[in-house]
Amino acid sequence: MGRVVVIGGYGSFGRRAVERLARNPDLGIVVAGRRLAEAERTAHDFLAMGKAQVSAAMLDSSSTTAADLRYLNASVVINASGPFQTQDYTLARACIGAGCHYVDLADAPSFVTGISALDADAKAAGVLVVSGASSVPGLSSAVVASYAEAFDEFQSIDIGICPGNRFDPGAATTASVLSGLGRSIATRINGSDATVYGWQGLSRHRFGSLGSRWLGHVDVPDLMLFPQTYPTLKTIRFRAGVEVTAFHFGLYALSWVVRSGLLRRPESLAPLLLAAKRKLSFLGSDNGGIFVRMAGRSTTGAPKTIEWSLVARKAHGPYVPVTGAVILAQKLIEGTEHRRGAMPCFGLFTLYEFAGATEDLAFEFERSP
Repeated sequence: MGRVVVIGGYGSFGRRAVERLARNPDLGIVVAGRRLAEAERTAHDFLAMGKAQVSAAMLDSSSTTAADLRYLNASVVINASGPFQTQDYTLARACIGAGCHYVDLADAPSFVTGISALDADAKAAGVLVVSGASSVPGLSSAVVASYAEAFDEFQSIDIGICPGNRFDPGAATTASVLSGLGRSIATRINGSDATVYGWQGLSRHRFGSLGSRWLGHVDVPDLMLFPQTYPTLKTIRFRAGVEVTAFHFGLYALSWVVRSGLLRRPESLAPLLLAAKRKLSFLGSDNGGIFVRMAGRSTTGAPKTIEWSLVARKAHGPYVPVTGAVILAQKLIEGTEHRRGAMPCFGLFTLYEFAGATEDLAFEFERSP
């Protein structure tokens, strides 16, 4: 029996990872985090499902040691304990020392791209260390790779995400979002290096049957990774939004306060803004969406554009960022994932695998044209 340790396993995303893993009776799962009582309650909830063996442990991603992981007999560790902007690689190094695999849900650019610094150590230990097995760059890179054969060259890639307002992101994710307000973001637009600012650059996008929602610039690893992989790319954008227009414009206004230097740590507002959002969750829906628009030249030389989108209903949107990590964890335990070393999650699972792993969820996939 392979054993998967999910650190942050009782949080907004970690709990969903545990839920998906717990359907497999051949797995042992450890729900871990700094608060043992919460880990034990979550473990008890899923143990009652009567499938996987689920237990609990008290672990902190910032201080976990190789000895801790060997004691738990960990095969794979999933790190769902953001925000990753303030983390280092203590946990990933502990996994290497313990000889177990590591996968995280990070979307912080420097954290995800910097994981390659552990490549030699991970290879020497015979383990896989992966950062960013989430919506970005994990799923976004899988989407682009799945359509790459239709293009002779990519010229622009545009990605956007907007969750439903009823989703409760938790304190860590809220702090992560706020930390990017008004911050400069290096990207590439129309063939030149460019600077945009977090949650600025207001624009609208229609998410299929969900209708149009406001979006603004957000910094993600994709802005660095896609130009490296597709050198013909002239424009790369990533934008995100919140469903309720008033909330989105509130973040937009706050981004100017940060950019002006009047507010240096917007993440300090996370408890206050999260509490307000929870009280006003009735204003929106539980439906969210993600899109990836690719443009360039086809294999015949003609201009070509493809837009892929996913609409998540019934509050199933938060399963999007955890599915990649679940796919990789199960493949590692089954012995079907043979890559070793440390790397961003860029093309490490396929869109076909993602669709298969989520076929029981209220996901609608679309492509146009």
